[in-house]
Amino acid sequence: MDPVFTLGIQSLWDEVSHMPPGGVWWMNIDRHQDAITLMNQTLAAQRPDAKVAAITMGEKPQNLVKLNTSHGPEKIRLFSMPKNENSLKWLHRDLLCSLDPAGYFFVLLGAENFWQNIPPKRLRAWLNSLQRWSKYYQCTFLILNPENNADARLSLLLSEHNSLSGLAGLRFQGDSHLFDIAFWANEKGVSARQQLEVKWSDQRWQLAEREEAKIQPRSDEKDVLSTVSALEGAPPLSEYWSVLDTNDAVFNAARTAQAATIIFSVEQTSQIEQLARFIHTLRRQRGSALKIVVREIVASLRTTDERLLLGCGANLVIPWNTPLSRCLTLVESVQKQQFQRHVPDEIDTLLSMTQPLKLRGYQKWDIFCEAVHNTMNNPLLPDDNKGVMVALRPVPGLRVEQALTLCRPNRLGDIMTIGDNRLVLFLSFCRINDLDTALNHIFPLPTGDIFSNRMVWFEDKQIAAEIVQMRAVSAERWTAPLPVTPHKSAIINATHDGRQWRRTPEPHRLADTQGEP
Repeated sequence: MDPVFTLGIQSLWDEVSHMPPGGVWWMNIDRHQDAITLMNQTLAAQRPDAKVAAITMGEKPQNLVKLNTSHGPEKIRLFSMPKNENSLKWLHRDLLCSLDPAGYFFVLLGAENFWQNIPPKRLRAWLNSLQRWSKYYQCTFLILNPENNADARLSLLLSEHNSLSGLAGLRFQGDSHLFDIAFWANEKGVSARQQLEVKWSDQRWQLAEREEAKIQPRSDEKDVLSTVSALEGAPPLSEYWSVLDTNDAVFNAARTAQAATIIFSVEQTSQIEQLARFIHTLRRQRGSALKIVVREIVASLRTTDERLLLGCGANLVIPWNTPLSRCLTLVESVQKQQFQRHVPDEIDTLLSMTQPLKLRGYQKWDIFCEAVHNTMNNPLLPDDNKGVMVALRPVPGLRVEQALTLCRPNRLGDIMTIGDNRLVLFLSFCRINDLDTALNHIFPLPTGDIFSNRMVWFEDKQIAAEIVQMRAVSAERWTAPLPVTPHKSAIINATHDGRQWRRTPEPHRLADTQGEP
């Protein structure tokens, strides 16, 4: 009979604690000391005849592993590995040199924040190889990851159910911990989206007493979690409403929600990135039934910011000039919706969407074409709304190089080039109806006085086709900008004292306006 290993939290039911051979389980843990105690409790929870091995990263296992004299396995094999990515590559080979892994239970305690430096692609490849290795040798692997940004790793691994048999987290709540189970598969079946309160007391991890008989609610569709500012200071509108002070409080309360409505508020630009991370975490971890609404209190959202929030998983973004009555109607309109759009595993992918072009100002003809081509092929950007490209031909008597000196874009992502007697601009995320306004900000003079005609492309197919034509233009027809001539003011009547130049005053005699007597 194959051995079945168990997680070191007492009173957990088998469906969320058993780990049979042939699988890999991953646990994110907020604090490093909690990871150490959980490793020791898990080792001590195994049968006396169990084959168990502990692997520590960057530290000696003798300093971390504490044997329990009253119960637990009779023998524990100890291994250590360097704190670098290359050690993961040779982990399988090194274990085979020391033991026969068949029927073994391996507990790998990673170094604190180690996995943050591993690219997602290589992490997925390593987990896939570890899963195949564990299945081949019929052994069990438990990976404990102490990390202060565990949400990022959890969101990344949610789709790795082919490589992982279980994914969970242990989050510190002040006086208790939350055992957050994304999914857990074993011989008892599959459990998903379970949250249980556990405590560290009497030198052991155990399920909180009230959790044993508590039935976790599966439907909270009527509940609404909102910030005070989103309701403009109004009291809760019904018994189902919970009004909290900040976005952080709403986020923490929403981490246990299943299908509730979550209302965040944004009042300044500095809140956008953190709010995007909140929304991305909730959407990836709590599922598609959650309704996430963002209300803009003060005008602070640009078009790119709104796209970012929607791309992270928000159902609705309400503009700042919407009255409260209309806002509540819009919140009601998203009830019973299921979120259908794809949300990428990594938030960084979405954050890069706000600045797909990390360029501004003049670019060479070929660099300009390549940048616009990459923007058109970015699948995360909305169709036919990636920007506007406009070609301007200067009036007779004005050279295109001279017209370039008048072009002064201020936004990151607005680029231009010159060639074939044309000035070509690409304005990222600019709508066609805002083109004249944008050009008036870029040029100090009316464009009708500088250019004789213009051509505009705003659909993806149109821009892509024009880029193909531009790439066919030979380098001889490219135009270089006017050379920049630095104007250095000559130092008059100055001497160097060994450290710096100092001007020497020159005396002047004022003329006598009254003349000599």
